[in-house]
Amino acid sequence: MRIIHGTAIHGVDVDAETRCAHYDTERDVIAIRFACCEEYYPCFRCHDAVADHPREPWPEDEQDTEAVLCGVCGAEMTITAYLDCGSRCPDCGAAFNPGCANHYELYFDG
Repeated sequence: MRIIHGTAIHGVDVDAETRCAHYDTERDVIAIRFACCEEYYPCFRCHDAVADHPREPWPEDEQDTEAVLCGVCGAEMTITAYLDCGSRCPDCGAAFNPGCANHYELYFDG
């Protein structure tokens, strides 16, 4: 576990901007709070490696929940804001990895 901007981020080899052993490019700078445990992880693989339970995606009717953290500035976003942000943090403008869209169904229903 690593504390980033005052928030505990669980995972494998998490750096100061939420990159991890699985995803560590310049743009891999978000963490997602999982619905099953209310804990932040950089990615689904970190959750699978560290958590003692199966992961569960956020239900579609809970997308107004703050569940995404920008690892650059520490801004927390609702799921809707994250999905609508166009791969950039709405607070600081940091670029997010657009490839994360390939895994949305692992994090969010709908």
